[in-house]
Amino acid sequence: MGLRFFKRVKVAPGVTLNLSKSGGSLSFGPRGAKFTVGPRGKRATVGLPGTGLFYTTTFKNKSGQGRNVRENSRGASSGLQGESRGESSGLQGASSGFQGISRPGFLKRLFTSQDEVSLIEGCVELDAGNELKALDHLSKAAHIADAAYLAGLIALKLHRLDQAQSWLSHAVENHLSLGKCFERHDIYPSMELPITEEIAVCITPSLHGVLLGLTEVYQLQEEWEKAMECLEELMEIDAGDIIVKLSAAELIMDAAPDDPESLRQVVSLAEGIENETAAHATLMLYKARALGKLSIYTAARDTLTSALRRKKDRSHDLLLALRYERALVYEALGESSRARSDLEKIYGDSPNYKDVPQRLGLQR
Repeated sequence: MGLRFFKRVKVAPGVTLNLSKSGGSLSFGPRGAKFTVGPRGKRATVGLPGTGLFYTTTFKNKSGQGRNVRENSRGASSGLQGESRGESSGLQGASSGFQGISRPGFLKRLFTSQDEVSLIEGCVELDAGNELKALDHLSKAAHIADAAYLAGLIALKLHRLDQAQSWLSHAVENHLSLGKCFERHDIYPSMELPITEEIAVCITPSLHGVLLGLTEVYQLQEEWEKAMECLEELMEIDAGDIIVKLSAAELIMDAAPDDPESLRQVVSLAEGIENETAAHATLMLYKARALGKLSIYTAARDTLTSALRRKKDRSHDLLLALRYERALVYEALGESSRARSDLEKIYGDSPNYKDVPQRLGLQR
């Protein structure tokens, strides 16, 4: 996990140059909807209005390399990211590197509380990759909402679930002050949190972000009711929040994968959903899985086919998951030739994907 800090330089309306230690990148688009091209490939970022959240999808470059939205297993894959928004008079940072956060000097310490100094020290250590040292500093100031937010996310990444629960719960209780200390020191952190195997959201120091993080903690602890309580609180804020609906669907399928009533709830969560974004397509994937488990195969097939009609801004992992699920539905419907066609396409792209080689008779 690496905390990264960016300096943004406005080049033209809707175009921003992002300077960081890993090099420069350009972002195009209005606020809330960005398409970024840089050394790590092309990445689409779509904001969720009113939530302070955004989700990202990264596409393969010409050489076939690219970072998908989710890289590792649930929980352990969480990575912290951040920005430091400062003034810049040129583009030197693109080649020389940019030091995002520095320790407060003597004079600044005189006018900064010890708690906020500990918060800054924690960010500095995290920027250097020292997670345990960062956690030590942040724990000393954890009664501050921003320190509790960051400490809780680091603890989640380290799988210290009891600590993560305590700190994130404190951040929820004090959510009205979230982000204020960070902003005073020009620190704008966000954490990439996996919602499903195909989608991750970047959460910020906000009530939405912390509740999603706390949901993840409770889910890993198998505290299903508490996890759902967090999502229900988010639904009260915005009943149409696609990420909250997706989180709820994933949680229900995780907690009760074969319970008919739970499966019907997943189908209801996706009512009226169309293939607008990658998040919508992923919710359609969960709807199809629930329909398949309910033996409603024709509706499952139609849902997956609709989700697969748009590929341009969908991640590699998501498209594979949709096609694989449709192959299973085709098999259940007795349409073996169509099932094999989908499996062969998956194999040609990712030959070790799940049990595709076995299903094609290439391994025993």
